[in-house]
Amino acid sequence: MQIGQIIREYRKKNELTQEEMANRLGVTAPAVNKWENGNSMPDITLLAPIARLLGISLDTLLSFQEELTKEEITAIICKTEAVLTEHGFDFEAAVTYAKEQIAQYPNCEELILGIALTLEGWRIMKMIDEAAVEEYDSVFNGWYMRALASDREEIRTRAAEALYGFYFRKEQYTKAEEYLAYFSEQNPERKMRQANLYNATNRKAEAYRTYEELLFSQYQMTNILFHHIMMLAMQDNDKKKVHALAEKQSELARTFEMGEYYEISGQLEIAVMEKDADAALEIMEKMISGIERIDDFSRSFLYEHMTFRKPREVFQAEMKNNLLRSFRDEETYGFLINDKRWQELVK
Repeated sequence: MQIGQIIREYRKKNELTQEEMANRLGVTAPAVNKWENGNSMPDITLLAPIARLLGISLDTLLSFQEELTKEEITAIICKTEAVLTEHGFDFEAAVTYAKEQIAQYPNCEELILGIALTLEGWRIMKMIDEAAVEEYDSVFNGWYMRALASDREEIRTRAAEALYGFYFRKEQYTKAEEYLAYFSEQNPERKMRQANLYNATNRKAEAYRTYEELLFSQYQMTNILFHHIMMLAMQDNDKKKVHALAEKQSELARTFEMGEYYEISGQLEIAVMEKDADAALEIMEKMISGIERIDDFSRSFLYEHMTFRKPREVFQAEMKNNLLRSFRDEETYGFLINDKRWQELVK
């Protein structure tokens, strides 16, 4: 909000006319009118008297604020786009307006990043004078570098993504790789971009392995999510949804070629929920025997560039014991307590 708007707003709140305000400040009514309409600015010596008269601080009078709200940031970015598109993609006008806004809020990293991403997106999509491309790229990258120094990880990561993308498109792969350091080690996007770099630089084996590692971890995460959602559906006694989710888990394991153990394990929850002794025992028996082939996925072509350690016999034995121990839980499997097959299985 401009100083004239602030003066008008607080003058009216104090129930002062322009003439009354002018008299108290020792200026003319037309002068106050010009301030409020943005045609002129008060003399610097009048700022403190104006603030005292209106009962506000100088920060309020001058519209000073350390941080913009998200709504204000969005409004400035939308205005930047409007300046760009109003007169047939006038990049010069849009960049000039953007620079003015950034100069007004030089520490608002979210605004700087948002404007840079918006204008670069338009530049990529819309053909502009090739002679100006390098100049615009320099401006946008300068803004990204400012965002890259942010204390906020989210801002740094988005800026690093933009710079990585810029240099990747330019086929400057060594430079692009520098910006991967700004991604958290736990961020799968870092690994995906690293794989893309391997692929682009003809390091095929590394690219295959990295993509396969991402694929394998994606199965694990998606399977866990299906399981948690299925548990919620069970709590709600939504049997239709439980069945659908269990089938999705099975389909997921088949798609990712994880092996029979993973394909059937989710079905056990349904058999227990429905107290279906025959189905539960069949699945339990298959799970026990399936432990010997728990690493079937390691022989899938999907993961042929990955290295898996063969499960040791002691690990398989321990896993079998843990599984049997869980099957002995009478609170869960009490409906099987008189079934001879269950007694034989868990003894």
